[in-house]
Amino acid sequence: MLEVNPRASRTVPFVSKATGVPLAKVAARVMTGRKLKELGATVEQVPGYFSVKEAVFPFAKFPEADPILGPEMKSTGEVMGTGRTFGEAYAKAQAASGVTLPRNGVCFISVRDRDKQGAVALARKLIERGFEVLATSGTAKTLQEAGITCRRVNKVREGRPHIVDMIKNDEIDLIVNTTEGKQAVRESNSIRREAVHRRVTYYTTLAAGLATCEAMDHMDDVEVNRLQDLHKEGARA
Repeated sequence: MLEVNPRASRTVPFVSKATGVPLAKVAARVMTGRKLKELGATVEQVPGYFSVKEAVFPFAKFPEADPILGPEMKSTGEVMGTGRTFGEAYAKAQAASGVTLPRNGVCFISVRDRDKQGAVALARKLIERGFEVLATSGTAKTLQEAGITCRRVNKVREGRPHIVDMIKNDEIDLIVNTTEGKQAVRESNSIRREAVHRRVTYYTTLAAGLATCEAMDHMDDVEVNRLQDLHKEGARA
């Protein structure tokens, strides 16, 4: 066990807004001796919509900061997107956090060994949505063996022109780069730094890349919902 945080931090207000259940109020009343049954809080609330919490990071304001995530807290706030589908909710959350999702262009994919098969599914989804795929040698070999067309690009240590040169030349629209081990993290630092500087949408997990594909299909969904109305739907259900 690393630590225990007995507090109502960011997740509690998010879940309360997503479900319409005022968890902090319920918890406070339980601590005074009230029963959950009295408070009508014994039935799980399953909304008929999706809610996505997205952290907001200050990397654009701190160009020397490394955007790769670790155990320390780097976020400075959070936003929430809601929608009838996961893709719609995720697209709204990304927009609210200041991330610009590309509609097409060139996507650079470079992943660690255990993510390579997942990269095949990601590349297929991106190509279906009009993207051209670039990859470093190991990832490119896996994609080509799966019958996926992709261009190979040099890593920084493999000589120029390399991927950072392409980012500097505004030739890259989306990056999905997963790393493992100190050397790989160190080598990809220049990619992350330049991507932040050029405001290129950058993901460090396959899951985020796949979620982005779903979000791309809902970027024009502009339905606005009041949380109060969504909560009423849940109450009726």
